Amino acid sequence: MPRIKCHYIDCVFVDEGYCSAAAVELDPDTGCATYSPSDAAAGIKDDDWDEEDEEWDDEESDEDDDEWLEDEDEF
Repeated sequence: MPRIKCHYIDCVFVDEGYCSAAAVELDPDTGCATYSPSDAAAGIKDDDWDEEDEEWDDEESDEDDDEWLEDEDEF
């Protein structure tokens, strides 16, 4: 029986880095159609993230973008 190396770390079918599903369906455009997230991964929601943990400073990023654009114009 062939073994399929799997790169999904949160799939219920992953067993020591290999797929343990009885049948595997692959789609070249979307990837593994057999993939099913584990209960631990499925329980994570966007609401679980603390907004305070993500600090963005838009003013600094805008300045960095402007410098990068100026450097590009020199060529």
